[in-house]
Amino acid sequence: MVEKLSNAEKRAAMAKLKGWKKTRGREAIEKRFVFADFSAAFAWMSRVAMQAEKMDHHPEWDNVYKSVNVVLTTHDAGGLSPLDIKMATFMDKTAGAAGRAK
Repeated sequence: MVEKLSNAEKRAAMAKLKGWKKTRGREAIEKRFVFADFSAAFAWMSRVAMQAEKMDHHPEWDNVYKSVNVVLTTHDAGGLSPLDIKMATFMDKTAGAAGRAK
């Protein structure tokens, strides 16, 4: 079982993540990704889904046209874990490659 991050580890991780914020009322982080169009958003979601399966760590997300809202938390750990930080980092890296709108 993966362990929940300590407060110091959470602060250090959040300092390295761009655009992610704490989710109100939950021990989670969130971010909205905006792409050039629906096809780019859906392609990115497909790429992330394959990584999520490999990691056995799945995001909470929704998609409306070219926007994807993401919430990350590790339910088994009761909050943020290294898996969430790894997934957030992967999402940020691949979102740029998917043609995220500026």
